[in-house]
Amino acid sequence: MKITSKVIAFVSLFAVFAFVFAAEHPTASVSADAALAKLKDGNARFVNSKVSSGKPTAARRAETAQGQHPFAIILGCADSRTSPEIIFDQNIGDIFVVRNAGNLVDDYVLGSIEYGVEHLGARLIVVLGHEKCGAVVAALAGDTAPGHVGSIVRDIQPAVQAVKGKSGDATHLAVAENARLMVAKVRSDANLGDLAKDVKIISAVYDLDTGKVEWGKE
Repeated sequence: MKITSKVIAFVSLFAVFAFVFAAEHPTASVSADAALAKLKDGNARFVNSKVSSGKPTAARRAETAQGQHPFAIILGCADSRTSPEIIFDQNIGDIFVVRNAGNLVDDYVLGSIEYGVEHLGARLIVVLGHEKCGAVVAALAGDTAPGHVGSIVRDIQPAVQAVKGKSGDATHLAVAENARLMVAKVRSDANLGDLAKDVKIISAVYDLDTGKVEWGKE
C-alpha cells in the first residue's frame, strides 16, 4: 500500500513538472514571417482606413483574461503618438509591447523580450523608432541633459556619432540608426536559447505624418 502511494505521488509530481516545462516553452502562435506579414497588413489598414478594425471587444477581453498569446514583440518609444497597438491595428493580446523614451535596450527590456519569446511564444521582435523623436532630437543637441534624461541622450550617442556628417535629415538618420543599433543589441545580448533560430529581429521607423511604417533590412 505504501509503495503504491509512493508511485502515485511520484507519477503525479512528474506530471506537474512536465506540465510546467511545457508551459515555459509554448508553441509559437505564428512564425516570424507570418507575424511580420500581419503587422504590415495591420499598418496598411491603419493608413488607409478611417476606423480601426482592431478595437477591443467584450468577447476579446474575456478571452485574453484567461491568458495571452501575442504573435510579436515590439520595443517602441514612449511617445504618446506612437502606440503600436494602434499603428498596427491590433487588438488586446495581439502584441507584447515594451516602451521607453528612445526605444532603448537595457536589462529590463531584455528580460521582457526573453519572457515574450520563451513563455508567450512570440517569434518576431521589432524595434520601432519614429520620426521627430524627442529623445533623438535631445541627443543630437548634446550628450548631456538634466536628471535621468541624461542617461537617455547618452545611450543614443552611438547613433548620433554613426550618422554624423552624412547627407540627409539628421533626425531621420539618427532615428533609423538608433533602431538598427538596438536590434544589434537585442541580437547580441538577449538570451533566447535554442529558440533563437526561430526568432526574427528587425528595425522599423514610423512616420507621424503619413502613418506608414518603413521597415529595415531583415
